[in-house]
Amino acid sequence: MYKVFVKENPIILTDSKLNLNGMIMIPFESFEIEKIISFLNQDLLKGICLYHPDLEWMWSKFQSYFKVIEAAGGLVKNEDDEVLMIYRFDKWDLPKGKIEYGETREMTALREVEEECNVKNLEIVKPLSTTYHIYADGKNGNILKISHWFEMKNLTIEKLIPQKEEGISDVKYIDKNYLKDILECTYTNIKILFDEVQFK
Repeated sequence: MYKVFVKENPIILTDSKLNLNGMIMIPFESFEIEKIISFLNQDLLKGICLYHPDLEWMWSKFQSYFKVIEAAGGLVKNEDDEVLMIYRFDKWDLPKGKIEYGETREMTALREVEEECNVKNLEIVKPLSTTYHIYADGKNGNILKISHWFEMKNLTIEKLIPQKEEGISDVKYIDKNYLKDILECTYTNIKILFDEVQFK
């Protein structure tokens, strides 16, 4: 199964006819890309399931409708079990960025956290889920962004500096006791990652 968000509304690609999400389910062959994305963007549709018995064929075909951009980022915890978060476009988010030519996903994730937050002494703990979302770009139409995530740890104290040229207005470590409130003002894709991380 793949779950791709348009705003906060999911497109679920599945090879199971069991509709456990209570959403409209249609065969992939009936999928009208522009119409569905328009409905999701306008919140006229809260989500949709696309079905095909060959999931990987469907996923490959689905990607062919978009310009695909791959990115990588990190969910960073410090020795106090606080989580590093950035504030951008009126939402709390995690640092990430586009994979550059010649970089591995891990290299990109480490570089982007350093650039966006000024955190240098990082160590990758484990990979987390890959997330997917679609957004409109004036030049290239609809973009499918595939983001690869890693849990990281940082055991040094550094002055956090937001990368303002990337639209980041604030960066801070959030105490785990306040995460519930913070996650009310973030993206569903980010909430998915927190479900995979253990806290002390």
